[in-house]
Amino acid sequence: MTSLICTLQDHRDDVNWCAFSGKLFATCSGDKALRLYNTHDFSELPFSPLTGHGYSVHCCCFSSCGQFLASCSTDATTMVWSTSTGEIEAILEHPGRSPVRICALSPDSAHLVSGASDGTLALWDFPSKQLLRTGAVSDTTMVACSFSPCSQVFMTGSTYGDLRLWDLDMNQLHAEKNAHDLGVTCCTFAPSILSDGHFVQFCLASCGQDSHLKIWAVNKSGSGGYKMQLLHTLTGQSAPVLCCAYSSDGQLLVSGSVDKTVAIYDAKNAVLLYALNQHERYVTACCFSPTSPLIATGSMDKTVNIWRLEDGCSDLGGKSLPEQSALPSSEGRTSAGRSRLLVSDWAEGDVSAWLVEEGLEGLVDRFMANNIDGTELLSLTKETLASELHIESAGLRSKLLRKVEGLKSDSVCSGIPDEFLCPITRELMREPVIAADGYSYEREAIESWVNTKNRSSPMTNLPLLTTLLTPNHTLKMAIGRWKTSH
Repeated sequence: MTSLICTLQDHRDDVNWCAFSGKLFATCSGDKALRLYNTHDFSELPFSPLTGHGYSVHCCCFSSCGQFLASCSTDATTMVWSTSTGEIEAILEHPGRSPVRICALSPDSAHLVSGASDGTLALWDFPSKQLLRTGAVSDTTMVACSFSPCSQVFMTGSTYGDLRLWDLDMNQLHAEKNAHDLGVTCCTFAPSILSDGHFVQFCLASCGQDSHLKIWAVNKSGSGGYKMQLLHTLTGQSAPVLCCAYSSDGQLLVSGSVDKTVAIYDAKNAVLLYALNQHERYVTACCFSPTSPLIATGSMDKTVNIWRLEDGCSDLGGKSLPEQSALPSSEGRTSAGRSRLLVSDWAEGDVSAWLVEEGLEGLVDRFMANNIDGTELLSLTKETLASELHIESAGLRSKLLRKVEGLKSDSVCSGIPDEFLCPITRELMREPVIAADGYSYEREAIESWVNTKNRSSPMTNLPLLTTLLTPNHTLKMAIGRWKTSH
């Protein structure tokens, strides 16, 4: 059986991905942040959340030793973070500056692949963080990627519905067209390799918009050619399947769906073992711990559930967690004494009160002398803190900016109707405008997007037929009424 032992509620937007290393657990979200937890008790690390991406973070993955965490975002970058300090080790800008939807590290941590919404792939040498080569599939968006357990080939999946196998020279070794009708959403290799001297076989799981989870055999012949064979089609979920993952021994397979369920299968026999129903919205992320009998599932309900397998149905070794009573749920950190005003509407006195509340009373006089109100607070950067406010301590600057990012997240999701939030920044709109794709955006955000993203729609990835922006006066008035009533 499975039991829910912990629910993490720190993110302020959809949870897009989650990943385990031996001792750490990472999540990423549409709120532009990553969060890191200790797997012993799922307490958040002191330097979490990790902030640096400009837009939604779509995927994250650990290096094999757990020393690094890679993440990718709509901001067209893949970032590499130190898991011991939370600092950014490298920023990898995707060729063409297209939004990056997926990233994957090879099991030997020698290579990293990033895939973008324009169908391009970038292969990076991970130790040096240098771009090695690129590839592309036209007229599609890359949304799935997984390295084989030997680290020598990787599979990609796209919204077009195909699965493609690549080598490290960016040669396409095999293309499985229409693997999933309406599009692939995720793919993952099983950790084991079968070989008898004449052929090598990998197992691959993939899922898609067709509501199916499929298990494939990927066979390499003695001559070096590859073929794919469909072994099983699993139909335990009634809506598009958005994510899937193998256990570290390859015996179990978990998937999450638009129908809000989590399905756990016996991977070898293709038998549904458990169906979990605790999420309130689409299940968008799932993963197994490599060292403990744990499963994590993330959702558009902004939560991450941690489950424990208790009947030994998989040979997952390692320590077990304390009983449920010993594990606290991670609650949002909004203080009860904080002003009910939007942060952007805070006066200088509200900012001073917040500094005292957060243990930063030593900065009050400096902030008052510089007339820092809520709008100024939200726009602070490391550069302005150093040059204008003369805060010399780098640690203090980082601490303050982390707390400001927390304020931004709290502001974004403190009950604000979703239609009032800019799809790009996920912040309350001040000057909403309608773009050619029919969606409303904050004027500054969509203008910046159009200037740097080759005139593609942030919502559909299709070309914008015109860059004309029309003020959305009705929406602006509705936002104004909402602000007055709150």
